[in-house]
Amino acid sequence: MSSQPRKGWTRWLVGAGGCALVAAVALVSCALVRGEDQPSGQRTAPAPSPQATPRCTVSALLVPSCGVWFGAAANPLGDESWDEALPAFENVLGRPVDIAHYYNSSPKLFPTADMIKRAREPGRKRLLLLNWKPEMGRTWAEVAAGDPEVDKAIDAQAEYLTTTFPEKFFLTIHHEPEEEVRPAAGSGFTAKDYAAMYRRVALRLKAKGATNAILVMTYRGSPYWGVQPWFEQLYPGDDVVDWIAEDPYLFGPDPEFSGGISQAVNRTQKAYPTWPGFYTWATSKHPGKPIMLAEWGVSDNLGEVKRSAVFSTMPGQLTAFPQVKALVYWNETDFKDIGATELKPGSQSVNALRTALKSPQRKPPPIP
Repeated sequence: MSSQPRKGWTRWLVGAGGCALVAAVALVSCALVRGEDQPSGQRTAPAPSPQATPRCTVSALLVPSCGVWFGAAANPLGDESWDEALPAFENVLGRPVDIAHYYNSSPKLFPTADMIKRAREPGRKRLLLLNWKPEMGRTWAEVAAGDPEVDKAIDAQAEYLTTTFPEKFFLTIHHEPEEEVRPAAGSGFTAKDYAAMYRRVALRLKAKGATNAILVMTYRGSPYWGVQPWFEQLYPGDDVVDWIAEDPYLFGPDPEFSGGISQAVNRTQKAYPTWPGFYTWATSKHPGKPIMLAEWGVSDNLGEVKRSAVFSTMPGQLTAFPQVKALVYWNETDFKDIGATELKPGSQSVNALRTALKSPQRKPPPIP
């Protein structure tokens, strides 16, 4: 979504069918071997060595070997700042998030001091997921061709990262490009222009030393966009994409948009019968890539009973989608026509989510 806090979801509705999606959440962890008490007089087998005990690990690309990261884009509510909104959200949730999601545009350098503070906060260490729009008013084609001012900003960003924030973090280059595509040749905003822009920014950033950026390609992920003839052309290439993400939301009252995680992660729609679902598309076209829900939310217009059911069934439903490795909630209010995703303290749905996040088999490893 946009780089500013959003107060409406009108643009998520495309035609009569709509294209807002839902998402889901839960965290997956490996079980540790535990010995059982033995009857008196029986010999007890020696405990396995620490080396033999299975443990969750985190790969070089921040992929958990078990579990799913849970994060949030905690939008400011009321008079909150972005920095104040995150701990307020965590207080409602009853636990720190694994991923803190923020939005940035060139030429302003990132992460800001507030973002770094949240990443390094003692006892609440978090991974950062940073969306970045580097174009500075240029077309995608102009950036791909090597606009000197944009290149200068990319170089400055790379130097800032190497000197100020060397930790690994998730980086999305211009999220949700679908609705900005102008298919006409020469528009500067074709799907191929986007892919070329993404590649140039990613490769230049890495070449200048910012190798700590774990690159995410983030789609809106809806059936409407998936069936567009240019959709496949958006992908920048497996060599510059570490994770693939979608931004699904769940709202009512249309039953086609009110299911749980399976309907969100892999949504199909009667109006677009050729679309297999985002998860199916991503895992078949780019096998092995971890998948992230970079934004997801459950609208309060579903009602507390249905909203709670979405959260409570997530731990079990996620087993059907083993490539989903991160879920990042979009917490916002005042969405007018389709409700709000805000999680309110003490509500039935929040209690259901808190319980789901405690599921031991859904717990991720410690943040490195």
